[in-house]
Amino acid sequence: MTTRPETEKLPFFLRPTGLALLVALLTALKLFAASQAHFVEDEAYYRIWGLFPALSYYDHPPMIGWWIALGQALFGDTILAVRALVVASGVVGSLALWRTASLLFDRRVAGWAVLFLNTSLLVGIGGILATPDAPSVLFWGLSLWALAELSCSRNANWWLVVGLMAGLGLLSKYSVLFLGAGIVLWLLWVPEARRWWTSWQLWAGGLVAVICFLPVLYWNHLHEWASFYKQFGRAGVSGLTAKYIFEFLGAVAGLMNPLIALLAVPGAIKLAGGLKSRETAASLLLLTVLPFLLYLLYHSLHARVQANWPAPLFPAFAMMAAVFVAGLPGRGGIWQGLARAGVALGLAVAVLVQLHAVWPATGQLARKDPTFQLRGWPEIGAELQSIAKREGASFVATTSYGLNGQLDFLLKDDVPVIQLTERIRYIMAKAPDPALFDRPGLYVAIERRDQSSNLAETFSTVEKLTELTRRVKGVPLETLNIYKIDGRTGPVLEPVLPR
Repeated sequence: MTTRPETEKLPFFLRPTGLALLVALLTALKLFAASQAHFVEDEAYYRIWGLFPALSYYDHPPMIGWWIALGQALFGDTILAVRALVVASGVVGSLALWRTASLLFDRRVAGWAVLFLNTSLLVGIGGILATPDAPSVLFWGLSLWALAELSCSRNANWWLVVGLMAGLGLLSKYSVLFLGAGIVLWLLWVPEARRWWTSWQLWAGGLVAVICFLPVLYWNHLHEWASFYKQFGRAGVSGLTAKYIFEFLGAVAGLMNPLIALLAVPGAIKLAGGLKSRETAASLLLLTVLPFLLYLLYHSLHARVQANWPAPLFPAFAMMAAVFVAGLPGRGGIWQGLARAGVALGLAVAVLVQLHAVWPATGQLARKDPTFQLRGWPEIGAELQSIAKREGASFVATTSYGLNGQLDFLLKDDVPVIQLTERIRYIMAKAPDPALFDRPGLYVAIERRDQSSNLAETFSTVEKLTELTRRVKGVPLETLNIYKIDGRTGPVLEPVLPR
């Protein structure tokens, strides 16, 4: 679906040199923010995964834990170490997207696609956060790149690369299973692609993907399929409702970058013409997206779709917008002006958000500020360190995995931090010595999640000491209750697999 002559001169900002300069500048900005801004709760939790690499984990497959472990091996137990490979993945993902779009369409589409992805709010601007979305986006995109190489070269050996990339994606997040369904749809729908059914490399590639996924299967086998029950139990468990679908669509448009999302719609419509005529490129792009998109729409008719879930689809959405803009005649009129405005908006927001993450411009937005999770933790850590020393605490207990992760990092050189509940989250680490709880400790809870009343069943002393307030520029964000606990009277830790 080449829309312009390949020989037509590209403006500087769409050429590889211009794109490389932009990605390099954005990467430098991300590295600065990644090393200076504190963790959000989930990142602090995943940091513990990195300290204890395992075959898999309760919440997700292990890839983000492995990435963090590698970062920690290189940079120590630091904030940058947790995020280092995530930032690097943005560079690799941009290169893969450029190559994919060049193969399936042309270099003009490729240039716009890279611009659109890097100025999206979730993938481009939020690309410092160490969550399972980062590797899932990367390996989904690399799978699509390998499929593009396969389609253009007709070399069946690319199926082995497809299988490897998809398998690594499955080690990142279970949602990559939907990519496999999309590949099957493409193989069934496009006559030219059906030849691959008789290729041994196709089946070998599938086997490679399964072999990559074996650690997750084995871990779940050992732990009563706990992770599968947690994640696959989400689908359609509630009745039908229209409450969440518009929230989902609005979140996708907002996090994609509203102006770029607007351009992706006519791009998808244009590609749908190629899908109808069973064209390889258009069908590949649309059908690999379709199963996951349909699932998300289905889920939104039953329950809330978390804003980060559609992240693996954003590179494809960026390509859809690029197909539309690159195919515009002449200078493209208002539509290309909209594209340029979308890129400018994304760049401006990228700079402002990354700088705001490090140096808050204001605290007046309080919890409405999307960066509020980053704020005030070093001060909380210093105050808790002082309280623990004063009270002779031998441990700090929590009942929230996010708070547990934050405090574990802040107090890593002082006292052990232990989540008493949901112990399956920490099964990869050695269980705390029960004798530890025979000495005084602290219980810390965010006020709205305080479970101190439950501790009276286990400790004879549960005494509230003080409250600490997390703040940004003097504005309160949330209150943490601090208790002294002592006199153990029974088992403290929740069973790993409660029945």
